[in-house]
Amino acid sequence: MSLYDVLITIHIFSAIVGLGPGFVMIYIVTKAETMTELRHAYKVRNRIHLFVMVGGTLLIITGIAMGLIRPYLFGQFWYFSSIILFLIALSAGPIVLAPNSKPIKKLLQQYEGEKIPETYYPLAKRLFFYERITNILFFIIILLMITKPL
Repeated sequence: MSLYDVLITIHIFSAIVGLGPGFVMIYIVTKAETMTELRHAYKVRNRIHLFVMVGGTLLIITGIAMGLIRPYLFGQFWYFSSIILFLIALSAGPIVLAPNSKPIKKLLQQYEGEKIPETYYPLAKRLFFYERITNILFFIIILLMITKPL
Protein backbone atom coordinates (compact mmCIF):
# COMPACT_ATOMS: atom_id res chain seq x y z
CA MET A 1 0.00 0.00 0.00
CA SER A 2 1.47 3.36 -1.03
CA LEU A 3 1.47 6.49 1.11
CA TYR A 4 -1.21 7.91 -1.18
CA ASP A 5 -3.40 4.84 -0.57
CA VAL A 6 -2.96 5.22 3.19
CA LEU A 7 -3.91 8.91 2.96
CA ILE A 8 -7.01 8.22 0.88
CA THR A 9 -8.09 5.53 3.36
CA ILE A 10 -7.66 7.95 6.28
CA HIS A 11 -9.43 10.61 4.21
CA ILE A 12 -12.48 8.41 3.58
CA PHE A 13 -12.76 7.29 7.21
CA SER A 14 -12.33 10.91 8.32
CA ALA A 15 -15.24 11.91 6.08
CA ILE A 16 -17.42 9.22 7.63
CA VAL A 17 -16.41 10.05 11.21
CA GLY A 18 -16.20 13.82 10.74
CA LEU A 19 -18.89 14.78 8.27
CA GLY A 20 -21.47 12.10 8.92
CA PRO A 21 -22.28 13.10 12.50
CA GLY A 22 -22.29 16.76 11.50
CA PHE A 23 -25.37 16.19 9.37
CA VAL A 24 -27.47 15.16 12.41
CA MET A 25 -26.39 17.82 14.89
CA ILE A 26 -29.44 20.00 14.23
CA TYR A 27 -31.84 17.08 14.49
CA ILE A 28 -30.51 16.10 17.93
CA VAL A 29 -31.67 19.32 19.57
CA THR A 30 -34.87 19.94 17.61
CA LYS A 31 -36.70 17.10 19.36
CA ALA A 32 -36.14 18.44 22.89
CA GLU A 33 -39.37 19.43 24.66
CA THR A 34 -38.06 20.60 28.05
CA MET A 35 -34.99 22.48 29.23
CA THR A 36 -33.63 19.29 30.77
CA GLU A 37 -33.91 17.54 27.39
CA LEU A 38 -32.50 20.58 25.58
CA ARG A 39 -29.48 20.79 27.90
CA HIS A 40 -28.85 17.08 27.45
CA ALA A 41 -29.24 17.38 23.66
CA TYR A 42 -26.67 20.18 23.55
CA LYS A 43 -24.34 18.12 25.73
CA VAL A 44 -24.62 15.22 23.25
CA ARG A 45 -24.20 17.66 20.38
CA ASN A 46 -20.98 19.03 21.92
CA ARG A 47 -19.58 15.52 22.25
CA ILE A 48 -20.42 14.78 18.62
CA HIS A 49 -18.76 18.04 17.62
CA LEU A 50 -15.43 16.58 18.80
CA PHE A 51 -15.73 13.89 16.11
CA VAL A 52 -16.57 16.57 13.57
CA MET A 53 -13.52 18.64 14.52
CA VAL A 54 -11.09 15.71 14.49
CA GLY A 55 -12.52 14.27 11.29
CA GLY A 56 -12.58 17.68 9.63
CA THR A 57 -8.98 18.38 10.58
CA LEU A 58 -7.86 15.01 9.21
CA LEU A 59 -9.85 15.65 6.03
CA ILE A 60 -8.09 18.89 5.18
CA ILE A 61 -4.65 17.52 6.17
CA THR A 62 -5.00 14.32 4.14
CA GLY A 63 -6.67 16.15 1.25
CA ILE A 64 -3.82 18.63 0.91
CA ALA A 65 -1.22 15.90 1.49
CA MET A 66 -2.66 13.90 -1.40
CA GLY A 67 -2.36 17.01 -3.56
CA LEU A 68 1.26 17.44 -2.55
CA ILE A 69 1.96 13.83 -3.53
CA ARG A 70 0.07 14.25 -6.81
CA PRO A 71 0.38 17.97 -7.67
CA TYR A 72 -1.74 17.62 -10.83
CA LEU A 73 -4.76 17.44 -8.47
CA PHE A 74 -4.46 21.18 -7.80
CA GLY A 75 -5.33 21.72 -11.47
CA GLN A 76 -8.49 19.61 -11.21
CA PHE A 77 -11.70 21.62 -10.76
CA TRP A 78 -13.29 19.13 -8.35
CA TYR A 79 -10.20 19.00 -6.14
CA PHE A 80 -9.45 22.72 -6.00
CA SER A 81 -13.15 23.60 -5.55
CA SER A 82 -13.50 21.06 -2.75
CA ILE A 83 -10.59 22.56 -0.84
CA ILE A 84 -11.90 26.11 -1.27
CA LEU A 85 -15.43 25.10 -0.19
CA PHE A 86 -14.03 23.16 2.75
CA LEU A 87 -12.00 26.14 3.92
CA ILE A 88 -15.07 28.37 3.62
CA ALA A 89 -17.15 25.89 5.64
CA LEU A 90 -14.34 25.51 8.17
CA SER A 91 -14.05 29.27 8.62
CA ALA A 92 -17.80 29.46 9.29
CA GLY A 93 -17.15 27.83 12.68
CA PRO A 94 -15.34 30.68 14.40
CA ILE A 95 -16.76 33.47 12.22
CA VAL A 96 -20.49 32.60 12.16
CA LEU A 97 -21.38 29.47 14.14
CA ALA A 98 -19.55 30.19 17.41
CA PRO A 99 -20.95 33.73 17.79
CA ASN A 100 -24.46 32.44 17.09
CA SER A 101 -24.16 29.59 19.56
CA LYS A 102 -22.88 31.74 22.46
CA PRO A 103 -26.31 33.22 23.31
CA ILE A 104 -27.77 29.70 23.32
CA LYS A 105 -25.02 28.44 25.64
CA LYS A 106 -25.65 31.39 27.95
CA LEU A 107 -29.39 30.68 27.97
CA LEU A 108 -28.78 26.98 28.74
CA GLN A 109 -26.57 27.94 31.68
CA GLN A 110 -28.71 30.71 33.15
CA TYR A 111 -32.34 29.82 32.50
CA GLU A 112 -33.94 28.09 35.48
CA GLY A 113 -37.37 26.99 34.28
CA GLU A 114 -38.27 23.65 32.74
CA LYS A 115 -40.24 25.10 29.81
CA ILE A 116 -38.04 26.10 26.88
CA PRO A 117 -38.24 29.91 26.72
CA GLU A 118 -39.57 31.55 23.57
CA THR A 119 -36.29 33.50 23.30
CA TYR A 120 -34.51 30.24 22.48
CA TYR A 121 -36.33 29.57 19.20
CA PRO A 122 -35.14 32.59 17.15
CA LEU A 123 -31.59 32.01 18.43
CA ALA A 124 -31.72 28.35 17.38
CA LYS A 125 -33.35 29.21 14.05
CA ARG A 126 -30.51 31.60 13.22
CA LEU A 127 -27.80 29.12 14.26
CA PHE A 128 -29.42 26.24 12.39
CA PHE A 129 -29.76 28.40 9.25
CA TYR A 130 -25.97 28.79 9.13
CA GLU A 131 -25.39 25.15 10.04
CA ARG A 132 -27.60 24.11 7.13
CA ILE A 133 -25.52 26.26 4.80
CA THR A 134 -22.33 24.54 5.98
CA ASN A 135 -24.05 21.16 5.57
CA ILE A 136 -24.93 22.11 1.99
CA LEU A 137 -21.29 23.02 1.37
CA PHE A 138 -20.18 19.66 2.76
CA PHE A 139 -22.78 17.88 0.62
CA ILE A 140 -21.44 19.68 -2.48
CA ILE A 141 -17.89 18.69 -1.51
CA ILE A 142 -18.93 15.05 -1.16
CA LEU A 143 -20.67 15.23 -4.54
CA LEU A 144 -17.53 16.72 -6.12
CA MET A 145 -15.38 13.99 -4.58
CA ILE A 146 -17.64 11.26 -5.92
CA THR A 147 -18.30 12.61 -9.42
CA LYS A 148 -14.96 14.39 -10.02
CA PRO A 149 -16.30 16.68 -12.75
CA LEU A 150 -13.77 18.52 -14.95
